[in-house]
Amino acid sequence: MKRDVSAQLEVAITAPTTVEFQIAVARQPNLELTESLVFDLDGWIVNPWEITGPHGTRIHKFSVGTGTLRANYSATVLGAAPPQAPSDYDLALYLRPSRFAESDKLLGFAATEFGSGPPDAELAARVSAWVGRRIRYVAGSSDPIDGAVETLLSGAGVCRDFTHLVVALLRAVKVPARVVSVYAPGCSPMDFHAVAEAYVDGSWRALDATGLAPRSTLVRIATGRDASDVAFLDNHGGEIIVNSLRVTAFVEGYLPFDDHVTPVSLG
Repeated sequence: MKRDVSAQLEVAITAPTTVEFQIAVARQPNLELTESLVFDLDGWIVNPWEITGPHGTRIHKFSVGTGTLRANYSATVLGAAPPQAPSDYDLALYLRPSRFAESDKLLGFAATEFGSGPPDAELAARVSAWVGRRIRYVAGSSDPIDGAVETLLSGAGVCRDFTHLVVALLRAVKVPARVVSVYAPGCSPMDFHAVAEAYVDGSWRALDATGLAPRSTLVRIATGRDASDVAFLDNHGGEIIVNSLRVTAFVEGYLPFDDHVTPVSLG
């Protein structure tokens, strides 16, 4: 499978700061990646240093003064990465509550709604389908600081909110779960997308409660506990303003059909 993805951002820097971008495709075995990543501040090239994180995640970090910062990324991705076996630490970490996936606040609710059966693929798919029915996709309906509990109470959100609720409910029923930021061919509205991964039946399985894109085409960017780990831009210092953001993602040929029930692993 060939996938072409890109991201262009323009950011106003109002005071010297250090920024971190997570927009590059994760490096994974058996994945052929051809890419270009350029940062410039008022036309002057800025050279980042790359920090490698878990699951192939890559952070590009640098310090800049005031001005207009532009980030231009494009990549062609060929092939599919094999599913990676989790470490014991992964299985422990992704069962714990986190900042935006407060599973400890949903233990009783999850047990009442989904029972206490074995943590298998059927249970994970049932949780994702329940969130897809219960939550309405409404752009601008949530705040960046909202977590799974706020999403459950409000009944509306965007992809990160759907994903946080899926992850929190899965952890509450003892299924290790994590958040993945992805490029998503077919997603509408097109943007950086977020999906869940659940560890069931010996493998990580992708879950997208929004149903906005076929899971087999998704391209992994960053993986973590919740949105705080996978944010496309983080700022440590002066104030910044994102003036514009454009994301594209295409797959060669026709978009495959996805029933969002059949188990799928991200490649």
